Amino acid sequence: MDGGPPYNPRTVEEVFRDFKGRRAGMIKALTTDKENLCLYGFPSEQWEVNLPAEEVPPELPEPELGINFARDGMQKKDWLSLVAVHSGAWLLAVAFYFGARFEFDKADRKRLFNMINDLPTIFEVVTGTYKKQVKEKSSVSNQILR
Repeated sequence: MDGGPPYNPRTVEEVFRDFKGRRAGMIKALTTDKENLCLYGFPSEQWEVNLPAEEVPPELPEPELGINFARDGMQKKDWLSLVAVHSGAWLLAVAFYFGARFEFDKADRKRLFNMINDLPTIFEVVTGTYKKQVKEKSSVSNQILR
């Protein structure tokens, strides 16, 4: 796996940048056709589908293994939704792993959570539900302003 040079984020901003880069890579992966086994997102916004790598540090949470197993028996939309949910959970695990490893205090953990929560989830991006939520909120705002 070559997602760029080793990177150890230590501040809330660095962990959030790491989260956003991995997230962007996973969104690219889920919106590009490719045979897949295990989906990795990297801080550099790169992505890779491969077997689990031996060089992944054991303390770093591992991505979902075998994302291709259920693919043949599912509709593409349902399969992408399932992979998106698992990918989002992995991203959160990695972000908060760094938070624990570098002993973020309660305020920093809350700030990281809020920064992450301001972004749509991978599931929302892949399924288009985020766009629907934005449209609904703007139409409700327009009705209130009238």
